[in-house]
Amino acid sequence: MLGGIGTPGIILLVILALLLFGPHKLPELGRAVGRTFREFKAGASEIMETPKAKDSEVQQADATRNEQDNKRLPE
Repeated sequence: MLGGIGTPGIILLVILALLLFGPHKLPELGRAVGRTFREFKAGASEIMETPKAKDSEVQQADATRNEQDNKRLPE
């Protein structure tokens, strides 16, 4: 991912971040980024697990809808 940047590039980025945000703000930014990634990962895994549960819910809803449609049809 960062293979093209190299060590001097990373050092330059760290120095630039220190100048822009200051040494007191960087830990807060790091925690915020970590929380964001954690929430994104949890949400993504929840989305990946959800279709299994939703499939059965959709099948139940379809069955209910079919029963209601059958009751509405004139005999």
